[in-house]
Amino acid sequence: MPLNRTLGSITVTALTDGEGAFFQPRAEAFPQATATQWAEADRRDPGSVTADGQWWLPFRSFAIRAGDGPVTLVDTGIGPADAPAASWAPVPGRMPAELAAAGIDPADVDTVVLTHLHSDHIGWAVTGTPGRPYFPNATYLVQRAELDAAETLNPGLPAGLVAPLRAAGQLRVVDGETALTPAVRLLPTPGHTPGHQSVLLTSADERMLLTGDLLVHMVQLVDPDLAYAHEEDPELARTSRRTALHTHSPTILATPHLGTPFTPPPHPRVG
Repeated sequence: MPLNRTLGSITVTALTDGEGAFFQPRAEAFPQATATQWAEADRRDPGSVTADGQWWLPFRSFAIRAGDGPVTLVDTGIGPADAPAASWAPVPGRMPAELAAAGIDPADVDTVVLTHLHSDHIGWAVTGTPGRPYFPNATYLVQRAELDAAETLNPGLPAGLVAPLRAAGQLRVVDGETALTPAVRLLPTPGHTPGHQSVLLTSADERMLLTGDLLVHMVQLVDPDLAYAHEEDPELARTSRRTALHTHSPTILATPHLGTPFTPPPHPRVG
């Protein structure tokens, strides 16, 4: 059964599309991390390391719902067997079953926030041949900077993702920080990709940051300065990570790839 957290009247549901070992050693993914930092990361997030030291990661999306209102979905997972992530991720994903277990019909989703256009975050956005939006009533939100970089990120994105969403009239391009409701805001957090965005939920004195790939491993909470090898602009990603974690002071993080979906914000770093 999918895990939930609540902020006031908002329920956030973690939907795990799949999980598996990363395709390269974690020391290559985070080449500056020290043995002390790895030990602390493993203590805080033991589910992210296998017995033989591989990086084990889930692939999650998050559903946001206020009361019994419409659903906002943040990211769409790794997708079916023929999805773009098939070359490296454990497809087919189980998103349809996860949605059903959470009591969500794809038609209930009225907004899809794509934090960025890497293949493990867009898998169920458009499916089938010819491609059609999997969520038939949803507006899909993408930052303009991400859309402008789509072909550079993956040459198949314009035809495989962008064109079907445009043809269906379901693509909305946003520029920078955008309020979706009084409680839900899009935050530009570039660096991992040019137009990466995160989602900030606010209810009274609680704030949940749905990070996307602003951070991908607990070691980046042990030391937010640590770069990830697959960031497009590591320095900008570092700035975005620090700004989001400190300026917005989240009380809880909702992450796609950490061992557990809901994680407290970072403590002082280990050297």
